[in-house]
Amino acid sequence: MKKSTSLSNILQLVIPEEKMLPFLEELKYIDVARKFTVYDLFLFLAEAAFQQWEGYRDGEQRMALCGQRSVDHSTLSKKAKDVPFQLFKRLLDLMIGLCNRKTRRVLGIPKELLIVDSTTITVGLGRLTWAPHKGQKAGVKLHVGIIGDQGELHKVTETTGYEPDLKSCPDQLDRRFILVADRSYGKHKLFDSYQEQENRQYFVIRLRDNTTFTNPISRCRKHPFSGSIKQDLTCQLGKNMALSQNRSRVVILEDPKGNPVILATNLHWYSPEGIAEIYKKRWQIEVFFR
Repeated sequence: MKKSTSLSNILQLVIPEEKMLPFLEELKYIDVARKFTVYDLFLFLAEAAFQQWEGYRDGEQRMALCGQRSVDHSTLSKKAKDVPFQLFKRLLDLMIGLCNRKTRRVLGIPKELLIVDSTTITVGLGRLTWAPHKGQKAGVKLHVGIIGDQGELHKVTETTGYEPDLKSCPDQLDRRFILVADRSYGKHKLFDSYQEQENRQYFVIRLRDNTTFTNPISRCRKHPFSGSIKQDLTCQLGKNMALSQNRSRVVILEDPKGNPVILATNLHWYSPEGIAEIYKKRWQIEVFFR
């Protein structure tokens, strides 16, 4: 795998390729493929079901965008026909058996929120000549993280007033929590780094209203959206040089005034209403500043 989505990361963690080998031996199936193995097919079918791809031809166009080895639709079809169906029944049983608390602990999926934002404190320029801000004002900026619901201070980083929030954001990261932040933290390349296995950081971050969605795919849903939710999709973010390499989930809702609120996240197993509820808790840091 060249790059992986969150789903593929989870599958490769809980069902690595070596766990499949005893099943292949039991079924007396010898996998002679080098370019596209049985394990690659397993990850492809899981992603196809997760994102509701329409078939092999559709998957051929989308699999590279999800970090999977790219092969043509005929290779996919031939491989699927060749592999015993019993193998996937065994894998399904294995996946069901792994849906427990122990597995969730191994994956390290956090529940608590880390809400991050900054506030600027200004004084006369003569008092802080080393920190000019605007006109005759000087200022320092506090980059603050608090633990949601508890309201406890997690970490504070001090900079001059002109320091961008994004530059100090790495100092606030903590993989034990779900990062919640506003638009000033919504850089697409950062989202790519958050989804890398060694740097994985779960997040819910608001995007700017003019963000471009590239290769969007709507997530299927059995029931209508409730409340203010308008859309739930996956896509690459941005375009040209600013295009993200990985796909992110995007949930779009409306605020009480009818304005769009666009949220990016890698929490693929939450409901869109759950994502919206997480972001609403960002208001706690505004109350903290006041």
